[in-house]
Amino acid sequence: MDAILTELAVSISDFKKNPAKALREAGNEPLAVLSHNKPAFYVVEPKVYEALIEDAWERSIAPLIAERMKRRDSAIELDIDSL
Repeated sequence: MDAILTELAVSISDFKKNPAKALREAGNEPLAVLSHNKPAFYVVEPKVYEALIEDAWERSIAPLIAERMKRRDSAIELDIDSL
């Protein structure tokens, strides 16, 4: 069985019958929608989704930042007002 990564879950049938009710009952918590007792998808608030996307972006860019930090001694110093 697949792991359900939230404490709240609803069957896809119940979700389709009344999605507003499922969301209301979940409140601000993530909700797993299950199909055959396996997660079909998760429902999260926009702010949670945005935080996940931002975290993924930061993790993807971290190696580039680390590489550039190694070369900062060869960087050219500029004054923002001169640009």
